[in-house]
Amino acid sequence: MKIGEASAASGVSPRMIRHYEKIGLVPAAARRDSGYRDYDARDVNTLRFIRNARDLGFPIEEIGKLIALWHDRGRTSAEVKALALSRAAELKRKAEALDAMRRSLEHLAATCHGDARPDCPILGGLAGE
Repeated sequence: MKIGEASAASGVSPRMIRHYEKIGLVPAAARRDSGYRDYDARDVNTLRFIRNARDLGFPIEEIGKLIALWHDRGRTSAEVKALALSRAAELKRKAEALDAMRRSLEHLAATCHGDARPDCPILGGLAGE
């Protein structure tokens, strides 16, 4: 199948498919006589795997490790679990940081009158006053 078909089947845009090939996350697709890339079911499965891993917040480097583990039948599940738990911990840290930012913004907004006066505690807070 051509890149557009592989994109539709995997949920990964053609631009990202080309990028993943360029950085070596997926092997370069075979080429037809016409020069078009030619993808098979295994390629589409790998692209779906990448999309799902990205949706779970894994960075490219870790996705490369996950793909290697996925293809390594001699791997232990402990290796995969360790990567998943590490990613979950990082997501928790980011969620806590986002929650703290949200609370700060809500506090600043609560102290602002939001009227016609020029003084604004939100801008003061951003300026470090």
